[in-house]
Parts: sequence; structure tokens; C-alpha cells
Amino acid sequence: MTRTVRRQDDYLAKKKFRNVDLNDPFFDSLKNDYSEFEDWFNRKRDAEAYLYYEEDHVEGFLYIKMEEGPITDVSPQLECNQALKIGTFKINPHGTKLGERFIKKALDFAIVNNAEFCYVTIFNKQETLPLIMLMKRYGFYEYGTKDTPNGVELVLIKDLKVLANDILLDYPLIKKQDTNKYLLAIYPQYHSIMFPDSILNTEDVDILEDITFTNSIHKIYVTTMPVQRTSRGDVLVMYRTATPGQAAEYTSVATSVCVVEEVKSQNEFGDFDSFYSYASTYSVFDKDDLRYWYNKGGCYTIKMTYNAALSKRLIRRKLIEEIGLSRSQRWSFISITEEQFDDILREGGVSESIIID
Repeated sequence: MTRTVRRQDDYLAKKKFRNVDLNDPFFDSLKNDYSEFEDWFNRKRDAEAYLYYEEDHVEGFLYIKMEEGPITDVSPQLECNQALKIGTFKINPHGTKLGERFIKKALDFAIVNNAEFCYVTIFNKQETLPLIMLMKRYGFYEYGTKDTPNGVELVLIKDLKVLANDILLDYPLIKKQDTNKYLLAIYPQYHSIMFPDSILNTEDVDILEDITFTNSIHKIYVTTMPVQRTSRGDVLVMYRTATPGQAAEYTSVATSVCVVEEVKSQNEFGDFDSFYSYASTYSVFDKDDLRYWYNKGGCYTIKMTYNAALSKRLIRRKLIEEIGLSRSQRWSFISITEEQFDDILREGGVSESIIID
């Protein structure tokens, strides 16, 4: 089965400030909240930010920067060597988890740069409450305040060195100890729509669109493979199967690392409508796809968090010859050893700071 995907011109664009139209109505609320915003924006003309556009209008904006600690302009001051500051973060709500996508981008940057904390200052008011609640869901907590010429801002921080032993509060950190590791296969037509940071160099970024399953930190995959043996907290290495008509040795690749949230059998749903309501929330599959799997019977939904993309994709041949996976096994859903998992992370260029033992 194949899925028809709407195309678009831009996804998360990385642009210098000088190439962004400050007159876009999107920035009006920021100008109202911060009297110095326009001057600050113009002084940042050579800095870069992440933007999401829709019909040439800005719908999301994220500016982040690394800072050396301690951070002294917040109260109490934040003791650290390195912290990531989310300098400006605003989205227009779409109901498509676009906020999750921007949070993931910020946390990915923090991990790669070995930040001890990620923090943001934000006015605590009705308009910002949804964003504050979203950030709290992924481990940000109220730390203190910051006095500014525009008023007192709330300071939210996220600790990137200590686990709370909660998959969402710890995201994107991965607990390696006392967890099982698996390799899980996914077909090419679903892979890069579902895992946008893991898109292959040979693929067109225009396949990515502003929809829930692309933006979201969470993913739901539907399969008849025996994934029911996984438990919450187990770790998955996502394996994109071969490009049709091309050799698996060179086009089947390990691309991403995810953490299992929950697995459900279709028997846990009373009917197709309840199955569809659950599975479609974060799933790449459309209604026809889901009905096909439901009618086939014996399928499972596996909900996971999308924690890391391998910066170096590992082809099947390398996974066999250097990582030690068995050529004789059918690589649909297989266990991998702790050593193989460590080797995949190392050879895949995943930052060591994302793993907490």
C-alpha cells in the first residue's frame, strides 16, 4: 500500500535574521511584549533562526544560542558551564504538533553542544500558557524569574544531565541501563515522513509537510510483527528497508533511535473506530491504511518517542560486517545486544550526552 503525500515548498527553514520579513504580522505580538524587539532583531541580522512558513507567512520562529555559565541575569542565578538559551520561541497554533517539532530542534541542538541545561524566559500570561504547558510536558520546570524593562518573566529550565525516570520529562535523554534494545524495520514510503530528521541525502525534503505525525515527538507505528514483547522504556533502532529495485546491502539503513512508550494489541480496542481514533493521532498511516491492517487482524500499535537521528546512516552491509548483526536473520523486528547498540550509536554519530546510564 502507498500513501499520497501533499508537497510544500518549505519545512523548517534556517535563515539569517536579515532575510526574514520583520513586517510579517506574526511578529506583532513580540513587538508589543518587548519594546526593544525591533532593535534587537535588526542587531541580530547575521544570526540564524528556524522558521516555519505557510503561504509565505511566518507561522513559527525559533532562535537559540549557547551561553557560558553561570547565567547571572536570572534569579536565582543558574550554575552551569554551558546552557542553551531559547532566545525567541513563538508558534501560531495549527493543531499539528508544530510546537513539538521546534522543541525537538532546540533539544537536539542542546545535546549536540553538550549543554547542561536548556532554559527560556517567558511572560506568564494567557496567550503563552499553552506553550508553557507544552514545555513542562517535556521536562521544563519553573526555576525562577528574570527582571526586564518590560516586566518580570518566568524562567523555565530543563536539566539535561539528570534523569527523572520518566520518558517524557527526560526526553530526549535515553536510559540505557536495564532496557532491551531492538531493531525495527519500516518501509521507505513511511520512513522519512514519520522521521523527518532522519531523511536520507538522496530524498527530497519537500515530501515533509505540516502534519501531526511529521512534527511530533511521538510516533505510532502499526505492524503485525511481534512487538508486544517490548516494554515501556525499551530502545528501538529504526531500520529503513531497501529502496525498491535497489540492493538492500546499500540502501537498507539504520537511521534513528526511539524509546517505547506503550504497545497495544488491536484486541484492546472495541472496534475499528476506537482503534483508528488512537492510532491516527501520531501515525503515518491514513484511514485506508489503518482499516487494511485492522481487517488483516493480529496487528499491534507501538507508540514511541523520536529521540535521535543518526548523523551517519549505517547501511546493511556495515551493520553485518562491522556491527555484527546476523545476515541469516530476517530484519523485521530483532533483538540487538548492548554492545551492538553502543556501536550503532558511535558509528552513527549520535552524541554520547544523550545516553544516561
